Amino acid sequence: MAQSREIQNRIKSIRDTMKITKAMYMVSSMKVQKAKNKLAASAPYFDGLKRQIADILLHFPEIRHLYFDNRQKDEKETVKKKGFIIVTGDKGMAGAYNNNILKMAREAIGGSEDFRLFFVGEYGRHAFHDLQDHIADDFHATAYDPSVHRARVLTEYLLDLYDREELDEIYIIYTRMVNTLTEEVVKEQLLPLRTSSFLRASMKAKGDMAKDGDYLIYPSPEEVLGSLTKNYVTGYLYGALTESFASEESARMLAMQTATDNGDDMLTGLSVQYNRMRQAAITQEITEVIGGAKALRRKKEKNRKARTEE
Repeated sequence: MAQSREIQNRIKSIRDTMKITKAMYMVSSMKVQKAKNKLAASAPYFDGLKRQIADILLHFPEIRHLYFDNRQKDEKETVKKKGFIIVTGDKGMAGAYNNNILKMAREAIGGSEDFRLFFVGEYGRHAFHDLQDHIADDFHATAYDPSVHRARVLTEYLLDLYDREELDEIYIIYTRMVNTLTEEVVKEQLLPLRTSSFLRASMKAKGDMAKDGDYLIYPSPEEVLGSLTKNYVTGYLYGALTESFASEESARMLAMQTATDNGDDMLTGLSVQYNRMRQAAITQEITEVIGGAKALRRKKEKNRKARTEE
């Protein structure tokens, strides 16, 4: 009976855990939908910024700007001071989500000579304790529920380092959501922006008419381009944070669903085991009752024979 009670306790424990995993699944499901809606609502504005930047670059090809990869300074440098923004979760219980990001980050850092690490999410900060000297201690950001305001604050911090040439290149490593069941970890160059990618996008959108028309920009194309670029980087960072948040919650949904399914399998196995033990105990009790009855009957017959012989 002791083993039977132990199995009952395990069944109760698993059922209690399954209540938690089901609740976490529902919460993550709502968070994923919320993140998707936020990303969809902001996408048109930042797409418009990208088109405006592309138009300026297309109409003023001679521009050499700090935030783009067409500076003469970049052609002379051989060693780049790199910054890596690594977006992980604040906690685990999301399957391989965080581990996949950490693996990509290690590969991206590779043999970099001069680099600094900026973490969004505490999981990554703790995982890279061996590179503590390279971690920016004054850069703290949560991965939970990203906002445009938070993205703007982070952008201003990073642009300040870039403007003061403490960083030559800034990369972001985050998780892009392919669909509800699939995510992929990507590494993108945040700064300097690639001029060719903007020009290709503009030419593709407008065709041969892309350079038609005269442009008058006040106070100057460089100043307007700088202002637009800051907003664009904010939008890109916000999109990356939002996609990462949605991917994390999607991964957590899948992990909780898997945990719930495994719990069902365990309950089935334990229920079968408990029923077998219960049936065995009942069979043993019946056998003992029958055996006792037979022994009592034999004793009565023996006593009756003894009285008859007397």
